[in-house]
Amino acid sequence: MKVAIVGTGYVGLVTGTCLAEVGNTITCVDIDEQKIRNLKDGVLPIYEPGLEPLVKSNFESGRLSFTTDLRTAVLDAEIVMIAVGTPPREDGSADVQHVLTVARQIGEHINNYKVVVTKSTVPVGTADAVSNEIKNALAKRKETIKYSVASNPEFLKEGAAVADFMKPDRIVVGCSDEEAKKTLTKLYSHFVKNGFQLFAMDLRSAELCKYASNAMLATKISFMNELSRVAENLGADIAKVRLGMGGDQRIGY
Repeated sequence: MKVAIVGTGYVGLVTGTCLAEVGNTITCVDIDEQKIRNLKDGVLPIYEPGLEPLVKSNFESGRLSFTTDLRTAVLDAEIVMIAVGTPPREDGSADVQHVLTVARQIGEHINNYKVVVTKSTVPVGTADAVSNEIKNALAKRKETIKYSVASNPEFLKEGAAVADFMKPDRIVVGCSDEEAKKTLTKLYSHFVKNGFQLFAMDLRSAELCKYASNAMLATKISFMNELSRVAENLGADIAKVRLGMGGDQRIGY
């Protein structure tokens, strides 16, 4: 499938490269001209084990390309993924202005049916805001073009992102309609055929799934840190306690 990914940071670059590796045609878009020049020369803005050779091989094969031309990338794509940054505001909430700016630009350029996917980590309800930005941009153009919005959160660990993407614990897709579900199921067909789980759900459930997963992991870490202090005070070995707990599949190692 033809996919445009807007944003060549950690999530965008890993996602684009790995999707190219399984046979899709990927165009990664960024406003940073120097970053795009570097990527074309094989110089990556991040380090992830195994990522650099995949970028180079897929770029050389033509399955992976880099550009600053958002318009052309959007016009050529079946799926447009938004993978720009969502930095924290002073109050800790995610700043989604870059996501919404890209959504508006997509609405300014689309010429036929597209599935627009939020890949960035965003608050619940952002997909609705993305849809509104596209709708408003189309209204200004006085165009009626069908599109779908989807949420496809990432669950990548730094240092193991390529392995996590190629052998995922699960793939979560939140879809606004059946056509979007069909399109994203096709995009991830390589993984489904190889036995990896794909969970299709509504948009807000997918968005919440990302935050809920992060919160669950943080809770487990916080709990074990506290339990470690308890074990020390009681003269117990926390490493052995952890193993004993983890033998219960409901808890896990």
